Amino acid sequence: MKFFHLSDLHIGLKLLNRDLQEDQTFILKKIAALAEYEQPDAVVIAGDIYDKPVPSAEAVGVFDAFLQELTRVLPQAEILIISGNHDSAGRIDCYRSILERQHVHMIGQPPRTPQDQIEKVTLHDSYGAVNFYLLPFVKPTMIKEITGTHEDGTNLSYNEAIRSLIEREQIDLTQRNVIVSHQFYLPKGTSAEEVERADSEICSVGNIDEVCADVLERFDYAALGHIHKPMKVGSETIRYCGTPLACSVSEAGQQKGILVVELGEKGAAPKIRELPLVPMRCVRVEKGELAELLRHPSEDYISVVLTDKEDLDVIDMQERLRQAFPNLLEIRRENLRKADYSRTFTAAQIPEPFELCRAFLGELDETSLEILRDVVNTAKEVTLT
Repeated sequence: MKFFHLSDLHIGLKLLNRDLQEDQTFILKKIAALAEYEQPDAVVIAGDIYDKPVPSAEAVGVFDAFLQELTRVLPQAEILIISGNHDSAGRIDCYRSILERQHVHMIGQPPRTPQDQIEKVTLHDSYGAVNFYLLPFVKPTMIKEITGTHEDGTNLSYNEAIRSLIEREQIDLTQRNVIVSHQFYLPKGTSAEEVERADSEICSVGNIDEVCADVLERFDYAALGHIHKPMKVGSETIRYCGTPLACSVSEAGQQKGILVVELGEKGAAPKIRELPLVPMRCVRVEKGELAELLRHPSEDYISVVLTDKEDLDVIDMQERLRQAFPNLLEIRRENLRKADYSRTFTAAQIPEPFELCRAFLGELDETSLEILRDVVNTAKEVTLT
């Protein structure tokens, strides 16, 4: 049984106000092309399909095109999808029964009542059955009708609730079992502070959402979503695959990819390999003096860190950097000496208010620039009157 493990597509994400629709469409086509070549029996998407609970029409269109292409190149494969903490569970559940007839299983809601079980999809190969348990993102309050509460009426912790939910399942350990889950799992004995997190991830205060990964050890493989960096969780068979694209500057330089998992007979170690994904534009941090950086223009998404010790003409600096890096994300300064407030300017040297505001606010999209122009023009009119 061969399947793809991917997660955290975050379709609709903006990277510091940069629209990534073109980049996401590009990388999803790459994934579909890899699927056509590899011909997996299933494709697993472990949550966070969209970046927002109410995605834009454009974001829905991007995902719809991806599913169309997957089902075209893999007409016999099963597509197994769960919702993540960024998704709307109700929207993901929409048309669920109809989509199942097309081999697409989109599971938004976890079990909510004692009569409910974790959604299970069973596939077969020459070695027998493979049971995929599809567990969407869960908060303890969602499942307290199943798991109950403490004696004092307080809700169970994330760890207690998830453990209770999984342990109530009647799992046949003589068969091969895979769990698909979108939570913050930690190896036993590890603290949350030891795990490197990306700026684009939602981190709970006090890491109250952490779950001990030992509850997943009964499964032959755990396909996890939520952490944006590829990582193993205390075992070769409990894994986060990471995002297919960098979602923040903190992910600059990370090798992104998807995992291919092959299950043989029960008891044999799964074969796991990574298929690297090369984006249309990389996210990079470029550090150095202005003159040196301008010698190396790039179409990539660039975060600039200037090390010039001399004062720079802010407006000219930004304009020159934008010309060299059309997809400039941000400009930061290091070693900036204290400004000299004793300097004076002639009337001709004072920049226009719009340019001063733009320099202060940094990188803005076109909509924000139009709002800024309107504010400045209104302020001018009020001043003149």
